[in-house]
Amino acid sequence: MKRSLINSLIKETIDFCNERGLYLPPFAYWTADDWRNADESYEEVVENMLGWDATDFAKGDFKKYGLVTFTFRNGNFNKPEKYSKIYCEKLLIVEDGQELPYHFHWKKMEDIINRGGGNLILTLYNSDENGGFSDSDVHVKVDGRSVVVPAGSEITLHPGESITLRQGQYHKWVGESETGKIMLFEVSMSNDDFVDNRFYEKLDRIPETEEDEETLYLTFNDYKNYYLK
Repeated sequence: MKRSLINSLIKETIDFCNERGLYLPPFAYWTADDWRNADESYEEVVENMLGWDATDFAKGDFKKYGLVTFTFRNGNFNKPEKYSKIYCEKLLIVEDGQELPYHFHWKKMEDIINRGGGNLILTLYNSDENGGFSDSDVHVKVDGRSVVVPAGSEITLHPGESITLRQGQYHKWVGESETGKIMLFEVSMSNDDFVDNRFYEKLDRIPETEEDEETLYLTFNDYKNYYLK
């Protein structure tokens, strides 16, 4: 992804949050220089991948396939003795008509919550022993209610609705066309986007960045280049 696109997406998301009265922590607005000057007290932010991320899954078409996220809090299942949190909270922004491709998580169970805007359409499968799609029924919770649907079924989350997805459950979603941008929240077990995403199609969750302009806001993958404590 081009740095210019990442910069503009994060700026748009900040404006979107401001318009809706969603307040982000101070480091959400930091510049690259702010991160260069940050002290050791921000170690948890860096090691647990808090903050911004934007991805097009290396498909090169963000409007069709993409996601912008901000992670507020997260544990670290790689360093449980250092970080005792077992939970994660994220903001996820889905554009009208935008898709998140099929994937599941080995370690993470998650709730996806539509906090407002358009409708989110999810398509669900269980994974089989070879990492493919199973034809078995899919058991999920929708706002705490037990729901069983056939493999490949769609469930639509309207504003205010949520779904619980367990480990090994393939899901893709798309923002329903002409219903608007969606503000999702994810509440989950601790998360590591470097290792805990199994995409059905081979994709890069964290694509390479083309540095075509100055970095305005860091993603969690940028910390290693700026926070040198």
